[in-house]
Amino acid sequence: MALASMTGFARVEGTHNEARWVWELRSVNGKGFDARLRLPQGLDGVEAEVRKRLAVHLKRGNVSVGLQLQRSHSQTAMVVNEEALEQVLKAVATLRERLPDAPEPSLDAILGYKGVLEFEEAEESEEETNLQTAALLSSFDEALNELVAMRRGEGNAISTLLKGQVDTIEALTKQAEELPSRSTQAIRARLESLVKELVDASSQLDSQRLHQEAAILATKSDIREELDRLYAHVEALRELLVKGGAIGRRLDFLAQEFNREANTLCSKSNSVELSAIGLELKTVIDQLREQTQNIE
Repeated sequence: MALASMTGFARVEGTHNEARWVWELRSVNGKGFDARLRLPQGLDGVEAEVRKRLAVHLKRGNVSVGLQLQRSHSQTAMVVNEEALEQVLKAVATLRERLPDAPEPSLDAILGYKGVLEFEEAEESEEETNLQTAALLSSFDEALNELVAMRRGEGNAISTLLKGQVDTIEALTKQAEELPSRSTQAIRARLESLVKELVDASSQLDSQRLHQEAAILATKSDIREELDRLYAHVEALRELLVKGGAIGRRLDFLAQEFNREANTLCSKSNSVELSAIGLELKTVIDQLREQTQNIE
């Protein structure tokens, strides 16, 4: 299964009879899955279905869904607001009593008062409503497919970057493993030289005790376990990339484990070369972690 990022955008226009609409879907990074919908009133059934379809295709990310719906004038009906008209007529009658010589208001003038005439959406049959809902959802599916395709396209690009970064981590781990300063002979020679310098500097120091302390330090500075764990994490990450799907959280966890081992490697460094490798490892791991945070 291919990887998918959490960022994407899709915009799809649709029509049905004399209604026109535009779906816009946006997706950005998020710790979990969160969908925010902005739909016109009266589309509760559409909203519920949209949420269901989003949950099927998307596992992580903050998603915003907007629908702009326009209906033509032929889908609206002009009606008289009886309450408003009654108030206007009562006002006209009152004025007629007070001003008997005033001209009678025209019908146009009465209907021109605000609120007397209103435009309402024409009632649709249940069949027509179902057909429009089906058309809206079909158009939404098209937008959702575009969003998913965009997220997967970006996910493929990130996957390529991650594979290169994992290869670099493995190569740096091998360099650390093959450093001459890690050989038993090199460690023994360095410690013997250090003990000799200390004994020569002060005759009161216990040579046997110094050798014991040196052996303890050598054990503590051994990086075999860190190297083994780095190799294990490399294999685990490669397996996840092959598996694909919603693996973002596991990738982020592995990136943290990589960083922990690199820090320990630097703290145990016994040479300039190993310190340089450790710092380069940390740089690559930081880049890897930044990319994993974009993965679904």
